[in-house]
Amino acid sequence: MFESVRRIALAAATPAALLALTAAPAHAETGGPAAVAAARPTTSEMLMDEVIVRTNEERVLAGCAPLTVDDELMVASVRQSHYMAATGDFGHIGWRRSTFETRSRAAGYPDVAAENIAWGFTTAAEVMDAWMASPAHRENILNCEAKSFGAGVRSSADGTFYWTQVFGWR
Repeated sequence: MFESVRRIALAAATPAALLALTAAPAHAETGGPAAVAAARPTTSEMLMDEVIVRTNEERVLAGCAPLTVDDELMVASVRQSHYMAATGDFGHIGWRRSTFETRSRAAGYPDVAAENIAWGFTTAAEVMDAWMASPAHRENILNCEAKSFGAGVRSSADGTFYWTQVFGWR
């Protein structure tokens, strides 16, 4: 049963491609050895994949349908994790006072539902355990009305991971 959830979650999006879109500055050069290295999975990408799988496993156990991974919500999630990792400013307010609603709309997703954030956890299992132990975060994950989501993970200069999930209604 869980293997089918993994395939659904992982086949829905490739976080590596989305991460490259959100992490590269607009003036970044393309091609060459740096582009080849960027295409290889990183720890953040593997952690994002694992959060996606674990989130859908929790939903299926609770009787909810698995969430579809949405490219726009992935972008919004990665951007917030990147902001928190770059600034050390942990919170739902991001760059230029953005909220999860404004970040999601800026990424092209109009009907956002909720956001979960965390920092300091070193594995996807740890962050998922913490979110599931928190009533508000658990409610976001197990909201059977939500249809899609994105997951972002970025590491700060000191190696601390910052985690974001953004959920959507469509």
